[in-house]
Amino acid sequence: MDSDVKDKYQNKYPYRPENPVDKKNNHFFIEKNQDFKQAIDRLRTEPCIALDLEADSMFHFREKICLIQMADRQHIYIIDPLSIQDMSPLAQVVSNPGILKIIHGADYDIRSIYRDYQITIENLFDTELAARLLGYSETGLDSLLKHKFNVTLEKKFQKKDWSRRPLQEDMIAYAANDVRYLIPLRRQQMDELSEKGRMDWLLEECALLTKVRNNAANDSPLFARVKGAGRLDQKGLALLESLLQYRLQVAAQKDRPPFKIIGTPSLMKIAQERPATLKQLKEMDVLSEKQFNIHAKAFIEMICAVLNLPKHKLPRYPYKSSFFPDNAISAQIKKLKIWRQHKADLLKIDSGVLLNNSALRAVAGKSPKSMDELFAVDEMKTWQKKEFGEEIIGILSKTHSNGYSRK
Repeated sequence: MDSDVKDKYQNKYPYRPENPVDKKNNHFFIEKNQDFKQAIDRLRTEPCIALDLEADSMFHFREKICLIQMADRQHIYIIDPLSIQDMSPLAQVVSNPGILKIIHGADYDIRSIYRDYQITIENLFDTELAARLLGYSETGLDSLLKHKFNVTLEKKFQKKDWSRRPLQEDMIAYAANDVRYLIPLRRQQMDELSEKGRMDWLLEECALLTKVRNNAANDSPLFARVKGAGRLDQKGLALLESLLQYRLQVAAQKDRPPFKIIGTPSLMKIAQERPATLKQLKEMDVLSEKQFNIHAKAFIEMICAVLNLPKHKLPRYPYKSSFFPDNAISAQIKKLKIWRQHKADLLKIDSGVLLNNSALRAVAGKSPKSMDELFAVDEMKTWQKKEFGEEIIGILSKTHSNGYSRK
C-alpha cells in the first residue's frame, strides 16, 4: 500500500483499540465495552470482513461462543464476548446486507451466533462452500491456505477450552490466523468461480445457508438420536432412554458435555446386554473404574425397573416412512445417477454437490417434462435447474420412451 493511500486509510479510521497483542501482525484483543463499540463503528464502514468464532462445546454442558474473530483489510479484532456485557452491536456488522461476511464453513457460526445472540448473518461468502463448488479435493482451511499461500496453520489449540480466562497470547494469535487470510482467499476464489461460471451457484447456496438454525427442542426420545438404536428391542429402547436421561442430568449438574460423562457406545452396549448384577456389569468392561464406582448402582436399578415395565409402557422406535420407488421411478433414478456421475466427472466436482440424493429422488418422482414443471421441484436449487434442467428433462424423456409409463 503506497503512503498516500495508507495515510488516507488511517485518517478515515483513526481509532486504535487498547491492548494491541501483536502490533506487527496488527491484531487486537477487545475485552471492554467501549473498545467493542468503537471496533464495530470501524468495521461497519468496511465493504467486507472475515469472521470466525471459538466455542467451548468440548468442555461444558451448554455450549457458548467464547471468542469472535473479525478482520477487515488491515486489522484483526479478537473480541471476548465473555467480558463484554452487550453484544447487540455485533448485528450492525454481521446482519448488515451491505457488508460481505467471509466465513469458512459458515453453518456452525450462523447457528451459534443466532443461538447466543439472536443475530442473523446476511450477505455471506463461504470459502469452504466455494472450494466444494470449485471441485477442490481438500476443502479444509488449513489445506486451502497451504495450497494458496504456502501457509501452515497451527493446530495445537483446536481442542483448548476457550472459556478459560485469561487467554494465552499464543492462543489469541492462533485465533487471529483463522481470519487473517480469508479476504485474499475469497478474492482468488471469486476469480475462479467467475472463470468457471459458477458464481451464481455460490451466491444461491450462501443465501440459503444464512437461514439455518439449531433445531428447536422437541419431545422425541433421546434414543432416536443414537445411531443403531433402531435395532434394539422395546426393553432395550426403554433402558437406553433411561440411561441417556440419567447421563443428561449428570452432565447438567457437572457442567460437562454428556459424552465426557459416559460414551454413547457404552450405554448402547448396556442397553443391549442388560446385565442383572454389578458383577455382570463389571465384566462387560464398558465403564472405567471411576465410572463404575459412580454410576454402576444407578444403572442396575434402571435395568431392574425397565425389566419390570409392562409391555404397554415400552417405547417403539419412531421409524420414518421409507421411499420405495416403483419400477418406472427406479429406472429414472438409475439413469439420473449415471448422468450425474458423468457430469460431475466432466466438471471435476463431487456428484453430491452437483445434485444430492434427496433432490435426485424428488425430480425422479415428479418426473417433469418441461422447464416449468422442473422449476416446481422445490428440492432442487435454482442454479441446478438453470444449469442442468434441459439435460435432466432429456434423461427423463429417454427413460419414458424405453417403455416405462409415467405416474
